[in-house]
Amino acid sequence: LGASLTLAVSPQVPAAAAAGRRLTAPALPCARRQLSLGSWRFAPAVTQHAPFFKGTAVVNGEFKELSLDDFKGKYLVLFFYPLDFTFVCPTEIVAFSNKANEFRDVNCDVVAVSVDSHFCHLAWINTPRKSGGLGKMNIPVLSDLTKQISRDYGVLLEGPGIALR
Repeated sequence: LGASLTLAVSPQVPAAAAAGRRLTAPALPCARRQLSLGSWRFAPAVTQHAPFFKGTAVVNGEFKELSLDDFKGKYLVLFFYPLDFTFVCPTEIVAFSNKANEFRDVNCDVVAVSVDSHFCHLAWINTPRKSGGLGKMNIPVLSDLTKQISRDYGVLLEGPGIALR
């Protein structure tokens, strides 16, 4: 990947890209400011290469090793969420999953990441949506059990040991 930016991206972004509309700074407010939480700072690095990552993901109901190298030549939305089996996260993850083909149509893949194990991810995916699970996913769900990916991308809350959304 060339330069990349880690942002919370709305599932409506592919529609804007497909329509040929450019996303401007007002549409992406965090592209111009630093976020400050406690003693550390994270500034999205538009001109910097994305940190390398490698880990086990659940892809189409099976475990698969994924790394940043798997996405060379594509755009990548790598989004983080705190924990599996929480109540807010499934709606956002399912929304990204439902829009996965629209992202792919503009040469963009989407990967969800949390600090839970790949076994926990699989259990959540195998839980029906009506019971608080994810159900079938159209995007990989990557495990960051060591918390290194979240740390490298500047989204880890060290105290509780979870990633920011």
